[in-house]
Order: sequence, then structure tokens, then C-alpha cells
Amino acid sequence: MMKVVLRSDVDGVGTAGAVVDVADGFARNHLIPRGLALRATDGTMAQAAAMARARAVRDSRERETAEQLAKQLVVDGVTIAARAGSGSHLYGSVTTHEIAEAIKARTGVDIDRRRLTIPAPIRTVGTHEVTAKPHSDVAFTFNLEVVALS
Repeated sequence: MMKVVLRSDVDGVGTAGAVVDVADGFARNHLIPRGLALRATDGTMAQAAAMARARAVRDSRERETAEQLAKQLVVDGVTIAARAGSGSHLYGSVTTHEIAEAIKARTGVDIDRRRLTIPAPIRTVGTHEVTAKPHSDVAFTFNLEVVALS
């Protein structure tokens, strides 16, 4: 087993700044050549501690932003205008990309569309529930109002 310091997040192994034990071959053939990890020495251990502190500060900031976004969207919701035919059916559907753009226009916060979940395609005018998970510790549901474009 070889002790390495991860320089970036590696699925199934750990997060950036973590000191982990991995198989020698995995470290020599995959992690180190791709720049994902460094062999753990006294110097790299100090670097790992600095990376962990920086990550904690960044994570704290991102969590605060996510909590503020949650408070704002849960209370007010988001409105999107879309072209609709007779009977309140939309031409096409409202996508998570459009919802993310509406959130950015309304709050100024850029949220990744993959962090938004809709239970079914939105193809009608009305109120729909959208679940957002902008941070690993923050998840919330807000109302999306789809109105007919006149």
C-alpha cells in the first residue's frame, strides 16, 4: 500500500487534500501520472493540510450561498413564460436548463441544471414543484409558475 495525497476528487477514493492509502500499482499507473495525486511526504502532507483548509472555507461559502438561495426561492418561487396553445398545453416543454436560467436572472446565482430535478416533463401552464440540490448538504423544493406567453 502507498500513501498518497489527492490533488483532486477521485470517485471511490477520496476528495482533494485527503491523505489515503491506495494500492501501489493504482498510484503508480493511474493517480500519479494523471496528476490526481502526489506521493505522501512531509512536504506534501503540509500541502494537503492547506488544501483541506481551503476546501473547508470554499465549502462553507458555497453552503451559505445555497442556503440563501433556498430561502429566497422557497418563499417567492420562479416564473417562466412559455408559448402555449389552446387548453394550456405548451409547445414543447420547460427544461431544467430554462429553469436554471430563470433562477440566475431572478437571483443572480448560477446553479447547474443537473442540480435541478423535475418529476416529469413540464408541458402545461400552471404551478409545478422543482427540487434543487445546490450543495451536498442543502436540498429544497420550490414552486415553478409557468405562464402562457401572450
